[in-house]
Amino acid sequence: RYMTPEEIANTLTDLFHAASVQAIAPGSWQIETPEFRLLVLLSDDRSWLRVLLPIVSAQAAQPFVEQLLEANFDDTQEVRYALHQGVVWGVFQHSRESLSTTDFTDAIARLISLNQTGLTNAFNQLVETKLRQIVIAQKQQGQSLEATLQNLSRMYDEGLLGDLQQGAESREQLMAAWKYQLERLWLEVEP
Repeated sequence: RYMTPEEIANTLTDLFHAASVQAIAPGSWQIETPEFRLLVLLSDDRSWLRVLLPIVSAQAAQPFVEQLLEANFDDTQEVRYALHQGVVWGVFQHSRESLSTTDFTDAIARLISLNQTGLTNAFNQLVETKLRQIVIAQKQQGQSLEATLQNLSRMYDEGLLGDLQQGAESREQLMAAWKYQLERLWLEVEP
């Protein structure tokens, strides 16, 4: 047994209240909230359901494409990142023949979570990758953790990193963050 269009509409109303659920065509719904716009679409033959949620512009996501594709492989479970018309979308597609209300509501919750996270996880993964590359490069050059931190401090002093107008407190916070991350990775990463 599969979800009927009426059950889909009722589930959407239960999740989002009638006021925010709009039937935009037969078998198509749009949910507008202050935080997001969610689209629920049935295929022309009504055999497939697709749920779409715009996440971020493709331009903003460009530096993180690799991390988003890795997330599709490892983290996103039943939903995926997809690119269409200059927008990165969260997408859930499922055969309506085997779609349960639980699968449907779980997928919507997962899409909303992707939207709330935005590029934060992809950014953090990219930073982690770059930090690991720094540690590997420093170790291959025979540098110690202390020498690496001194080089970073010198680069901040000379304006090669950060902003010369940056206050002492801000610089100390940045150096503390560098120190924490490099100490965390130094013993873990091998060249």
